Amino acid sequence: MTNRLTSWKATAAAALLSFAPVAALAEDWKFAIEEIPGSIMDSYAQEFKKRIEAATNGDVTVTVFPMGTLGTPTETVEQAADGVIQFTNVSIGNLGTIVPESQVFLLPYLLPSDAALISKILSGSDTIYQDLNSDFQKRGLEVMTMYSQGPQVWTTNREIRSPEDFENFKMRVMVSPILLETYKNMGASPTPLPFGEVFGALQLGAVDGQVNPIPTIEEMKFYEVTSHLIWAGEQELVTTVVAGSDWFETLSPDRQQLVRDTMAGMTGYIDGVVSDFNQARLDIIKEAKPDIGLVVLSEEERAVFRARSGDTAAAYIDTAGERGQDLLDALKAELAGN
Repeated sequence: MTNRLTSWKATAAAALLSFAPVAALAEDWKFAIEEIPGSIMDSYAQEFKKRIEAATNGDVTVTVFPMGTLGTPTETVEQAADGVIQFTNVSIGNLGTIVPESQVFLLPYLLPSDAALISKILSGSDTIYQDLNSDFQKRGLEVMTMYSQGPQVWTTNREIRSPEDFENFKMRVMVSPILLETYKNMGASPTPLPFGEVFGALQLGAVDGQVNPIPTIEEMKFYEVTSHLIWAGEQELVTTVVAGSDWFETLSPDRQQLVRDTMAGMTGYIDGVVSDFNQARLDIIKEAKPDIGLVVLSEEERAVFRARSGDTAAAYIDTAGERGQDLLDALKAELAGN
């Protein structure tokens, strides 16, 4: 990967040059995100920019590149590994082809339902920042931080409270063997589709539902073409900020520590942003569509789906091998201790 120039890299280089100042005196760090301006990821990147530029008195500037500017999320991860850009913020689902071991966070009902506990494990887990990070490093990447954008919510064309309700139900998912297995085990017919095609597929009835956090559902207007929002508690949208290992190692120890300290200090900030975003966007949906069905599954209802999804871990092990089993065991042990 690091020794090959592909067409996307040429495109990315042209885009980066178009954003570069004519006579830049400051070191410029490029930070790509997979979401639009005004999103949760943009809020994170802009706050990081503000803190780094203040801490370095302008010796470092940070340029944020929103969704699509430099290519697909997977391409921006490759660009970070190759040193074309310095940081990228992508969801776990978009790391599967590069770091299969990371897909452990797609497993249903793995993380707790308590937001504070989720934040604690994602920001401070030894399994993530030591064990799993070594798998990232093998691909030329460094895990800087992880955070959740909130619970995944089903938008559906009918009420779903049991696996039986999922019969003959086409659920749009990302192209991931783990997600395919998850929804098959839950009783649905998982249907992979590119993200840009989801609204039209829902509108035309090509799929019956999809899953995303509330901010994405509001931004993409998925609620306009579905009738219910359902909180099943099965998953969080986990997102990761990565840097290129080679580039990061060129930084002085003080500068490396600044980056790590800055991101560690942003945990409380982004948790607040995520909470505010989810509530504000839900309020927008409720105002725009007062008759939309809001369903929060009970613990008993969730337990049925949890039991049905127990075999999904096998799909992760098939993807990540024995290494995946070791990571899953270590993560479960950490979660049990919190």
